[in-house]
Amino acid sequence: MAARAGLSTNAASSARAALVQRLAGDVEAVRSAGTYKTERVVTSSQAPVITVAGSTRPLLNFCANNYLGICNDERLVDAGVRSLRERGFGLSSVRFICGTTDRHRELERRLARFHGTEDAILYGSCFDANGGLFEALLGEEDVVISDALNHASIIDGVRLCKAKRLRYEHLDVRSLEQLLRESAGARTTLIATDGVFSMDGDVAPLREICDLADKYGAVVFIDECHATGFFGRTGRGTDEYSGVRGRVDIINSTLGKALGGATGGYTAGPAKVVELLRQKSRPYLFSNSVAPTVVDVSLRVLDMIEADSSLVRRVLENTHKFRDGMTRAGFKLSGARDHPIVPVWLGDARLAQEFADDMLQRGVYVVGFSFPVVPRGQARIRTQMSAGHTPEMVQRCVDAFVEVGRARGVIP
Repeated sequence: MAARAGLSTNAASSARAALVQRLAGDVEAVRSAGTYKTERVVTSSQAPVITVAGSTRPLLNFCANNYLGICNDERLVDAGVRSLRERGFGLSSVRFICGTTDRHRELERRLARFHGTEDAILYGSCFDANGGLFEALLGEEDVVISDALNHASIIDGVRLCKAKRLRYEHLDVRSLEQLLRESAGARTTLIATDGVFSMDGDVAPLREICDLADKYGAVVFIDECHATGFFGRTGRGTDEYSGVRGRVDIINSTLGKALGGATGGYTAGPAKVVELLRQKSRPYLFSNSVAPTVVDVSLRVLDMIEADSSLVRRVLENTHKFRDGMTRAGFKLSGARDHPIVPVWLGDARLAQEFADDMLQRGVYVVGFSFPVVPRGQARIRTQMSAGHTPEMVQRCVDAFVEVGRARGVIP
């Protein structure tokens, strides 16, 4: 018996060693390709100016999703402290057992009102919201047609459902229409797209998509993580920006970017969609409730946005200032002119990483993006403007890019 146990232990040890050796080779291959991602350690709160371990001075932060610049706003800190004292740290439960509070329902109602929908449902993240949507709503009789560059969470969520899955060329409404024609006869045809694409700053052609949906009897779903709270005239998102508010059927978004920057996501849409998700959506049924502190702080953020759109205007002003300065300098940019995601194209993965390191030495925190986050040969530095940046900060960022760009031969 002891001998057999010894043999079993040795076999397990050998298998583990083989796995570790194989994975070490995989990691080294990533490093050799110049796509290895190093996590820098931030030692301050998230803000337009941060401190980072190993750096001797504060750094301008131009790569956070902190679009409204309020992650460390004292009004949110105060709301969070009050919430901790009133409701505690967490609920230790899923929603249908004892994890639903009056404030969870209040936030859901407020988010529905914010987006102009009938109801909303909270998740631990928008990744969870995307992971729980398609499987709950679609079956074998249905079709989902997805933009080719949709976020990984949409792709993964679609894979979980049994519907027929089709993909149209990025932003190409002609490609979409062809697939809509081919899908005639499906019980439900759902068009899925990011409102704004996080790696490119592209804005989905929502007006044309909604027109096609009306023409072919399809349902429109958008992921608004990089639009909610700051994009559009009053920050309502891509549908407001595109002039189709009320025509998008289902909206998924996050509390973890512009709306305070913590965590949490949601689905907003028709009441029956939300009702079914409460019954069938696996990430909702089997994950803990969003923490009360996050809920209360998110309610405070909505109060701020609905009362004053000056932060939204400031994001747009900083975006235009940065884009204009970088374009004049000769950099290749992508994305919509009005959106604060501004990718600076470099192409080579190693160059992107080294360029970001050089920027750090000049007091600007940015990150190089390369495969598998973006396609091979399309490495870039994705910058993001914030309402917390002053015009002087934006100009300092442009100046640093120009200095490094010239030194590395990226621009004349």
